[in-house]
Amino acid sequence: MTILAYVVAAIAEIAGCFAFWHVVRSGGSPLWLLPGVASLVLFAWALTLVEASVAGRAFAAYGGVYIIASLVWMWAAEGMRPDRWDITGGVICLAGAAIILFMPRALAH
Repeated sequence: MTILAYVVAAIAEIAGCFAFWHVVRSGGSPLWLLPGVASLVLFAWALTLVEASVAGRAFAAYGGVYIIASLVWMWAAEGMRPDRWDITGGVICLAGAAIILFMPRALAH
């Protein structure tokens, strides 16, 4: 469930942010903001589905997923293929996210 929640969150966040980018930076119609806001609401809801003991850990691990999703977006939607440094950085961030979320830890608060 956690991986699916992160995938939904990443798609929703990128779509929502792109809607704002399109309006502000590309001169798109302000109507783009309506699905953009709805998408950002979906993003926030999806993060609540992540199986983590505290919100901050779920958000921190999401950062790695977001980086990979952003690179995929850059390639698929913007036509800019990630270079070896993009890929290397993304893999490192995803590894960090996995460590944050999945490594065993004490239950202390």
